[in-house]
Amino acid sequence: MTNSSNSSQPPIASSPGNAELDLRGEICPFTFVRTKLALETMAAGSRLRVIVDHPAARHNVPRSLAQWQQRVHAVVELAPGVWAIDVERC
Repeated sequence: MTNSSNSSQPPIASSPGNAELDLRGEICPFTFVRTKLALETMAAGSRLRVIVDHPAARHNVPRSLAQWQQRVHAVVELAPGVWAIDVERC
């Protein structure tokens, strides 16, 4: 279950051991900013799956997360033009 990405809070859906942030419709740099804000609320070792559809975000979000010293596990194309970025909070 994912909340609307138009709300004032990052749309995070949680289940035991993981969370999802649906940023479809968002553009850079907001994709990274919202991802960073979501990760800052999570405990070290927690995992977050970020869903993006902005082509630049597919490259920029993982790069920025690595620069912020977070562990990017995978970038997976879910559908044409939609990617999941799996990251672990360090």
